[in-house]
Amino acid sequence: MTALHDAPATVGPPPAVDHELAAPLSAILAGMPGPLSPELIADRRARTAAGRLPDEDIRRAGVFELTELTAPGPPGAPEVPLLLCRPTTGVGPYPVIYHTHGGGMVAGGTRTAELADDLDRAQALGLAVVAVDYRLAPEHPDPAPREDCYAGLVWLARHAAGLGLDPERIVVSGNSAGGCLAAGLALAARDRGGPPLLGQMLQCPMLDDRCDAPAQHQLRRTGLWDGASNRAGWTALLGERRGTADVSALTAPARAADLSGLPPAFVDVGSAEALRDEATAYVTRIWQAGGEAELHVWSGAFHSFDQWVPDAVVSRTAKQTRRDWLRRLLERGGRVCQQLTGNTVHDESGGIT
Repeated sequence: MTALHDAPATVGPPPAVDHELAAPLSAILAGMPGPLSPELIADRRARTAAGRLPDEDIRRAGVFELTELTAPGPPGAPEVPLLLCRPTTGVGPYPVIYHTHGGGMVAGGTRTAELADDLDRAQALGLAVVAVDYRLAPEHPDPAPREDCYAGLVWLARHAAGLGLDPERIVVSGNSAGGCLAAGLALAARDRGGPPLLGQMLQCPMLDDRCDAPAQHQLRRTGLWDGASNRAGWTALLGERRGTADVSALTAPARAADLSGLPPAFVDVGSAEALRDEATAYVTRIWQAGGEAELHVWSGAFHSFDQWVPDAVVSRTAKQTRRDWLRRLLERGGRVCQQLTGNTVHDESGGIT
């Protein structure tokens, strides 16, 4: 396994971190053992588990009711656990955020702390959230995580009506590794004739296992998820295949040759993080393919900045911007569902013509 390109000669020092984020970032890094490595996967899992949301926090004083579900897994694999967070008020069927958690492909679960962000959006807009508990690398390497997520999505769409959910208004959403999985779901749904997705929300997504973009070198040892951590996460998932031609675009969406026919995308990323360039390149290629995407690069922001420093101005702005995009998407209703097969077109009322 070798890198596809040497470090660009023109890469300068890392961008400056936002003044409200700099001191918290230093404090966070001081309490961490270092970049992700095989030896630190157990530590990463323990830290992630320590931030697990209790059910009472997820219910939000009765705003949501929680239901544990299971979907049939991929062929020969175990069932896929799902956590349904459905509003207790309002009138269904409810639109759905299908939440794929982050954790570098090696950590996390349905109640990982970042679920709170999708719950915030769901509470504000009257949506349900379904979080998927996919198997983790390196014990379960590619394609296990993505196929678990896809199996859960297919089952959800088929059973949505019985759960009081709207199968034509499903938005996939994920942060970091979860953003990678969400992007892969959009590609898989298109290529396999799967559930029509209303949109895809990709926050600081891991998209490229080759790890050769300039930001990967510029921030190789800088930030919460630096270039070294990114390589370790991808290697845990892919082993010796990382960076070779033997990697599917459904696993590493930056490899996709065709980005047409995808649901509208929202992508945001920090300027001071290693995933910056692959995120911006992905959106550019969606535009070039004639697709719809909204891109935000938050100046001076590090990886997952808004989860760590939620009260900073840039964090509050990012959260509101994501919510506003989702609101606009929902207001357009079924009209923006992707066309998957034949000449199926969804009208604004959600019907099929």
